[in-house]
Amino acid sequence: MKEDKIRSAFENKNWHQIKVTDSWQIFKIMAEFVDGFEKLAKIGPCVSIFGSARTAREHRYYVLTEQVAALLTKQGYGVISGGGPGIMEAANKGAFEAGGKSVGLGIELPFEAFDNKYIDRDKLLEFKYFFVRKVMFMKYAQGFIVMPGGFGTLDEFFEAVTLIQTGKIARFPIVLVGSDYWSGLIEWAKDKMLSGGNIKAEDLNLFRLVDTAEDAVNHIVKFYEKYVIKPNF
Repeated sequence: MKEDKIRSAFENKNWHQIKVTDSWQIFKIMAEFVDGFEKLAKIGPCVSIFGSARTAREHRYYVLTEQVAALLTKQGYGVISGGGPGIMEAANKGAFEAGGKSVGLGIELPFEAFDNKYIDRDKLLEFKYFFVRKVMFMKYAQGFIVMPGGFGTLDEFFEAVTLIQTGKIARFPIVLVGSDYWSGLIEWAKDKMLSGGNIKAEDLNLFRLVDTAEDAVNHIVKFYEKYVIKPNF
């Protein structure tokens, strides 16, 4: 399958074939954006929770994620996850069982791709394109909770920090949960990125490192207190 895709990519194509393929792809991308905008715009204030799809249900980070999600719903926030297993399932489960709004933004993958049962059925969206899905996470979240995870989790975290750092989006709270997991990355950022002049000291204040569900949720709540804004559902 992979070999076929590689061979296909190197085949000579005429202008008509290229134009037709690219045009249809544009329409597919537009359709995903329209569907996402229409559904998510109606939900209200939410917090996106990221983390590994491979985290076992008995793992302490799974349990901690459930607690975070439940506390967020008590503060009036909906919870958005990637819709899959592991930390994503824990996020949706915590929100669902606490009576809050539980949103899932799924992605088509050849592995680890299924929708967990704790997503509200009217709040489940499926995406083919990662970049469209990432826009939805960013556009419709009032904050990010980042649990331990892999490359995808790091991708979401660094993109959010980059967009805020460069002024492309307004600042919103980003919380890393688990100092035993994230402290090494932060120390590396200080030792290599900061000392090398690749970031500024204030860039390290764009996110907060915590260890408890209460501290994670409180950081988001306090961030918005100064705006006198409260979730409306």
